[in-house]
Amino acid sequence: MTSIASGRPFRSVLYIPGSKERALEKARSLAADAIIFDLEDAVAPEEKAAAREVLAQALAEGGFGHRARIVRINGLDSPWGAEDLAVFGAHPGVEAVLIPKVNRAADLDAVAAVSAKPLWAMMETALGMLNAVEIAAHPSLQGMVMGTNDLGKELGARHRADRLPLQAGLGLCLLAAKAYGRVIVDGVYNAFKDDAGLLAECVQGRDMGFDGKTLIHPAQLEIANAAFAPSVAELDLARRQIAAFNQAQAAGQGVAVVDGKIVENLHIVTAQAVLGKAQMIAALSE
Repeated sequence: MTSIASGRPFRSVLYIPGSKERALEKARSLAADAIIFDLEDAVAPEEKAAAREVLAQALAEGGFGHRARIVRINGLDSPWGAEDLAVFGAHPGVEAVLIPKVNRAADLDAVAAVSAKPLWAMMETALGMLNAVEIAAHPSLQGMVMGTNDLGKELGARHRADRLPLQAGLGLCLLAAKAYGRVIVDGVYNAFKDDAGLLAECVQGRDMGFDGKTLIHPAQLEIANAAFAPSVAELDLARRQIAAFNQAQAAGQGVAVVDGKIVENLHIVTAQAVLGKAQMIAALSE
């Protein structure tokens, strides 16, 4: 399967309610790397059918540019999930289907059996955390989305700025995603007017290894995009490491020294990835 994730950044993944025509129109011009068109939590039960029609039309009209288009359907155990999948499981404007509350790989099998679309999994239950490896290994899976609000609720965890109660689950999913080469994006930050808090959580997520962050408001885009992009200092170091390593190899040496630290081949792989990500981000504005 060709991955929609290949060569694409997922720094900012914005939830947009599938029922809101004005929000869908605005999404076409927002600086988001990806959009999750939400038919689940963001849509009231009495609006589900209408939201399905509104979203299907908006995606048919297109105009979303480079933004990855991911639809979060309702669970197949709900009254709406099967029809969501029937509409969007083969919709030409949809790049991937996001499945809520994935507990095990069999939950992906049920969707993959009727849709050839790449799948993403909401990781938001304790059972999902414990089965993260089998979920990440599923051949149809391309990405994992942390549902930290639901996970915290199920755990009965108290809110902490450092998210210590959630670290075990976050870590299990990260390990699984990285082991199988899947995209993984962090959970939302609820206080959308708290820029300092959002930045701190973005930095924490980036330091842990997340590819980006899910967002609930367009005002959060700029901070997430900056936090999950290579910094000026990182780019400078990457270039200097590559140059020093090439020079060392030309001299018949296997390692180089940059800023008093050993630079080996593994550091060059990371440096090249940093430069490549910066190039992909730059291409978005062209």
